[in-house]
Amino acid sequence: MQIIADLQLHSKYSRAVSPNMTLDEISRWSGVKGIQLVATGDWTHPLWLRSIKDKLEESEDGIYTLKEKPRETKFLLSTEVSSIYSQGGQTRRVHNLIFSPSIETCEKIIKKLTSQGCNLMADGRPIVGIPSVDLLKMVLEIDERVLFIPAHVWTPWFAVFGSKSGFDSLEECFGADAKYVYAIETGLSSDPVMNWQIKELESRSIVSFSDAHSGPKLGREATVFVSDGDDNNHRFNYDDIASAIKKTPGNRLKIGFTIEFFPEEGKYHWSGHRTCGIRYNARQIKEKGSICPVCHRPLTVGVENRVLDLSERLLEDKDLLLVKNEVGLTYVFDKDKKRRPFVSMIPLLEVLLELNGNSQTKAQTEYQRLTDSFGTEFDILLRKDYPEIAKAGGEKLRQAIEIIRDRKVFVDPGYDGVFGKVKIFKEADEKVKKEENQQSLF
Repeated sequence: MQIIADLQLHSKYSRAVSPNMTLDEISRWSGVKGIQLVATGDWTHPLWLRSIKDKLEESEDGIYTLKEKPRETKFLLSTEVSSIYSQGGQTRRVHNLIFSPSIETCEKIIKKLTSQGCNLMADGRPIVGIPSVDLLKMVLEIDERVLFIPAHVWTPWFAVFGSKSGFDSLEECFGADAKYVYAIETGLSSDPVMNWQIKELESRSIVSFSDAHSGPKLGREATVFVSDGDDNNHRFNYDDIASAIKKTPGNRLKIGFTIEFFPEEGKYHWSGHRTCGIRYNARQIKEKGSICPVCHRPLTVGVENRVLDLSERLLEDKDLLLVKNEVGLTYVFDKDKKRRPFVSMIPLLEVLLELNGNSQTKAQTEYQRLTDSFGTEFDILLRKDYPEIAKAGGEKLRQAIEIIRDRKVFVDPGYDGVFGKVKIFKEADEKVKKEENQQSLF
């Protein structure tokens, strides 16, 4: 059994989110993508919780489906909370995910947050003045089955390791209660290799989710759970998922691998100032410093630099093991296979945009044709063999998927809120020139 899970997203009640992000639309897009388990998102918002209670029913303990479409995507009660507070004389801004085993537990947490003056109606991702460690203690006191995961941990502005807003360690943030933080979420601008370099993450799970604000963005990162042996029972519950993340011995499920962005595509991978047109890679930051030469203010220090600052050692090619499966998909392992592997992908719509001269209309038409008649997005990206892809989508699509599975794409790195630009087909001399000028340490 294999469960592709995307457990971080937002509803229409969060800021800067598509008004189409309803439970029906989330379920529909999950089906198009090939996602079996998805977050409800935003259950702290009273109106969204009402929708959850009206539209969903519990199919297994802590797992929900649409009442009218019980065979479609399964939901898990997951939300994101923004803690902004002062600690150690500094302002801290940290986003955390809270997985709840039941609607009853959600309601107890909502009641507690409301009693502490939190305005839950203002945003689906509420801003609270509760320190992360106190929020962790609070939810575990309400229900010890709750799972608490720091979100997009390297994002400069709102993350536990962020250069602008966070801490230098989980222990600094959570103190003795850091032992109850069983996992971290990578965010788009880092991949597992970067996180494997952090000492205190050696014993913790590394998970990846999309943080989607619209249906098409679902699954741009995901975590794949698998069962040991030939378990063909496709039923699972909340504790199966939570225990897999906790690495509970003897659990029926475990994390098989994660599906990642190429981290350079993330909008905070490198450092810089977008308004000033300044972008530095990690080596340039070390050489030139982190002050903008145009406006003379501090640059937004990117994820690559933060990882270097907090790493005990830098992993090199010789420390990694690349393994291809029967359809040519490359899995990245640490050489000793102590950590869960990952694959790096480019969303199918982005692939089709490049193949169709950046025409949104043509790309979307082809996307719908392929997902209607050929397979889900993840079937196409991860599972279909090359002759099948060529027959259904043409030779150029087959070549593109092969390049991606071989990890041979080129990405012009993102910085200071600007997404990186992915190119699949690139002239060799131009690619070499770019790589010489923009060399990454990872």
